[in-house]
Amino acid sequence: MASGTHQYQQDIRNESILININGALYPRAEAKISVFDSGFILGDGVWEGIRLHHGKLAFIEQHMQRLFAGAKALDLDIGLSPEQLVTRIMETCRANKMHDGVHIRLMVTRGEKATPYQDPRVTIGSATIVIIAEYKKSLDNADNQGVSLFTTHVRRGYPDVQDPKLNTHSKLNCIFACIQAAKAQADEALMLDPHGFVATCNSTHFFIIRGGEVWTSSGDFCLDGITRRNVINLCKAFDIPVFERNFTLSDVYAADEAFITGTFAGLTPVRQVDGRKIGTGSTELLGQLQDLYVEMIEKI
Repeated sequence: MASGTHQYQQDIRNESILININGALYPRAEAKISVFDSGFILGDGVWEGIRLHHGKLAFIEQHMQRLFAGAKALDLDIGLSPEQLVTRIMETCRANKMHDGVHIRLMVTRGEKATPYQDPRVTIGSATIVIIAEYKKSLDNADNQGVSLFTTHVRRGYPDVQDPKLNTHSKLNCIFACIQAAKAQADEALMLDPHGFVATCNSTHFFIIRGGEVWTSSGDFCLDGITRRNVINLCKAFDIPVFERNFTLSDVYAADEAFITGTFAGLTPVRQVDGRKIGTGSTELLGQLQDLYVEMIEKI
């Protein structure tokens, strides 16, 4: 039974975590924002998923660059510098006595509105900043052979409709795709771009391996994922042929191997797409990339 690509080990400590809302800490059951908040009313905000590994925030500079670039594009004033925001994240982790195996959801919305309406000019006060840090480790797929994907009819659209490069709270197209994949009993949806080329997945990024080469999408219709970019950089650093290019489902079905990437689980093999088995389940190259990524994390 498919159950998504973000399966995690249940941890009783999460029942008593402290959640940071605008610099104040609240027990989980008491953490609340206004029903007039821009994020609740409209999905007007940006967010990041961050890992705390051995007491350090993994790739935090890249996360901050993406967050602040997205906020600037939305004309959203976060009200803190990147350094101040990182300090607040670490203070939240320390308050929860967290050191390792932690996933952090950082959410920034435009703030509270005077009335339920989309115009940013009816926003009152400053941005809402919420930091949720949980003990969260990935749970291996039940058969230990990777995940299954289903190609959805929902496309990654043009940037003049909704720019897919922005990591915003407005994720309805990805949710539609996720629902369709779940109904097809797959773990995640594979999404195409408007031209029919492979773009990305609904919550992770997609790669294939063919003839010793690593392929991922052109990046024109997907978020520039931080794990995605790190994998590309690792390939370049270790002379592994890597290409950001257009490719089709025919290329996927004939691939030697496929995998997805994300902040939460790193590199995860894909065992099938649209009911078709992909490759043999493992290759030396995929294993090498997984090892290189673990080494990169450990050096932080």
